[in-house]
Order: sequence, then C-alpha cells, then structure tokens
Amino acid sequence: MRVCFYTLGCKVNLNETEALEQLFEKNGFTVVPEGQPADVYIVNSCTVTNFGDQKSRKWLRRAKRENPGAVTVMTGCWPQAFPEAAAKLMEADLVCGNTDRRAILDHVQALLAGHERIVAITPHARGETFEELPVDRFETHTRAFIKVEDGCNRRCAYCIIPKARGPVRSRSEAGILAELEKLAAAGYREVVLSAISLPSYGADTGTDLYTLIERCAAVPGIERIRLGSLDPDMLTPEGICRMAAVDKLCPQFHLSLQSGCDATLRRMRRPYTTAQYLEAVDRLRAAYGGRAVAFTTDCICGFPGESEEDFEASCAFLEQVGFLRVHVFPYSRREGTAAYDFPDQIHERAKQDRSRRMHARAEAVRRQVLAALEGSEDTVLLETPLSATVFTGYTRLYVPVVVSAPGCAAGDIVPVRLGRYDGERVRAELTAPARPARPV
Repeated sequence: MRVCFYTLGCKVNLNETEALEQLFEKNGFTVVPEGQPADVYIVNSCTVTNFGDQKSRKWLRRAKRENPGAVTVMTGCWPQAFPEAAAKLMEADLVCGNTDRRAILDHVQALLAGHERIVAITPHARGETFEELPVDRFETHTRAFIKVEDGCNRRCAYCIIPKARGPVRSRSEAGILAELEKLAAAGYREVVLSAISLPSYGADTGTDLYTLIERCAAVPGIERIRLGSLDPDMLTPEGICRMAAVDKLCPQFHLSLQSGCDATLRRMRRPYTTAQYLEAVDRLRAAYGGRAVAFTTDCICGFPGESEEDFEASCAFLEQVGFLRVHVFPYSRREGTAAYDFPDQIHERAKQDRSRRMHARAEAVRRQVLAALEGSEDTVLLETPLSATVFTGYTRLYVPVVVSAPGCAAGDIVPVRLGRYDGERVRAELTAPARPARPV
C-alpha cells in the first residue's frame, strides 16, 4: 500500500507528519511523494489563515477526484478548530484533529477493509497529556526537529491556535533525550527544539526550558541546539544567563514580536510592551558578553485599527532592534478569533502595501546586520549541495551562506569566514578542513 502526505504550516506540523510517515512505514506502507499514485492521501492541515484551509481542501479534493478509489484523510489544525465545517467535507473519508494521531493508522486500515466514512475529532480537554510520536530520522533535512511541547494557554486576539492545539502540555524529558540519542547516533549534529509555546515547556510538569536545553546539550554527538519561537516576556533573567552558558546553544533567538507599536500590541492582547521586548533583547546581548547574537522575528501588518503612524512606529522598532531576519505578513482575518469582529478592519490593498514597505525596510536592516558580520568566523552546517563541491547552509547565527567545500558532504559542520551578502546568501570560505559527514 502506498501513502502520500501533504503538509501545511509550522515546524510542529512537519515534525508530526514525519512521525506519521514512519509509523505508516513500520506497518507496511510505502510513502510516495506528491504527484505519484497512492492508495491513501493524508492532508496535515494548518488553520492559521483562511488561505491555509483553502489549500488543504483544494489538495484533498483534487486527490479524491484523480484517485476516486483511494482513501483520503483530513487531519490537523483545521478539523480540530472547526470540527463542524470539516465534518462536512465529504471528499474526506476520514476526518480527525490533533488528538490521538496514532489512531489515524487504525482508521485508515479500517477504511481500506471496507469501513464506512469516519469522523473522529476529539475535543481538547484539561488534563490531557502530550502524545508521544517519536521520529527516527528526517528524510530531507540535515538537522533534526524535535517536538517538545504542544498547546498554548494564551489568548491573543488574532490567533486560533489555542483552539486548534489545546492547553500547554509538555513532553517528558526522558522521551526527548531518548529520541535525541537515537538521532545523534544516526549522525545528526544539530537539533531544533520545536513547540507551539516553547517557553511554556515544563509549566505543567514542574521543570523548565532552560533545564531541558542543558540536558540536551549533554547528549554525546549533538553539537548545536537551536530554539523555535520564544515569547520575550516569558524569558527570565536567570534563564537567559543559563542559556548563554550553554556553548552548544546557537546564539540566534526568534523572539515573537507581531508589532513594534504599543497601541497595536494592546489591541492584539499581547502581554508585553516594546520596552519590555527591548529589555529581553538587551539582557540576551549582555549575557553573551560581547559575543555576536542574532535576532529574528515575525511581524503583522494591517491589524484592525492600525494607523499609518502605528505602522511607522512598528517599522522604526524593527530598525531599532536590528533583526537579522523579519517574516513580514499581512493580517489575515480569522473566523473564531476576537479580532475577526474588531472595528476598523484594514483594506486588503493597504495591508499588502504596508507588507511590501515593511519588508523593504526589514531587508535594509538585514543588509546592515550582515555587512557588520563580514570578515567574522563561524561554523556552518552544510545542507543543500549545489554541485559536487558547493553547498548552502546556515551558521550558528542563522546566516545563510554558500561555500565551496571540496571533499565535504551534507551534514558536515565546517569552519568558515564570512564574506559579502549577495542579496540571497553570504559568500563564505573554508578556514579549515571539515570533519566526517553523518552516516548515510
């Protein structure tokens, strides 16, 4: 039996799909890429925006139309957040959400045996625990992504994720370390700790993210640890110092922003001000004692009520912090969120115009940050080969580079000196030979 997966959304979704693929493989299925015929088609949906919902439905409908005898599955955040609407998608033979992912295999096997259509969406509930979905490998990545937490207890005005993902629940430290040891044995040298609310790790189990980082760093074979998104107000002064003391932790921090204007942050119901955000940035820089630290973030343009002055304040804040990279996107009105009914909705054309303008200013800041790093030295995890000797990759600071590394392979970590930024990547050169690549 052949199964094809289609995934939208965040790193957590990608991690879960990878786990499901391996679960199906261990039970006799062959995973095939998109475009090849299959017996089962599974969509792991994202519901952050309406556009994500539309893409999920469109892909599944096409799969059913082109393969009428195949079993089709709609799972993920959209069915969990909007169960009634998802249940009406008759092109899906199985509709299920984000709970009890392992049951997808049993449901699919039942459908292949002739069972009637199944709708199995279990609501999130207080006290539910983290569902273990271990991953042994990552087919298309040279770094490993480990899901350590699920759910969010915050109620930001624009966000549907708490409804889709439920309350905070942390994975056991033993489960994380066991998976990390297997990945290290397979040759993975860099791990990314991913989550829905990463700083919330341990809030329900009596531990914390900082302890987890320290213990992950002690796993033999792991040389670099990278973190997913962090809420700045959830970082403590003690925790920042503990992170800075972990040499294996990459000094690149994705601090969630959403707006650089205090008035907009209040309307978004974000629990911090720009001053508090800057305080977290300053503490991180101070903790590293002059060593380079990089910051990346996300920013929304055109949130309801955002004036041109608010937008300008947000742009100026991006310049003040000096972000290495900013993911800029227009506000997407999301049914089921408080902001959906807010007054003073911004016209789509204005949102797109502000996004273009902010992106241009963020790119100018990026060029300044990368120019300041020219001539500095760092290490690069080689990722995509462009030829037999040329690779792309990222430094510890998350600087994208292209480097000629004869005799090396994807998965090697090599020392480099950074050169000029060409608008896409930084040209770098080796400063010493690489170490052996991970096993194939």
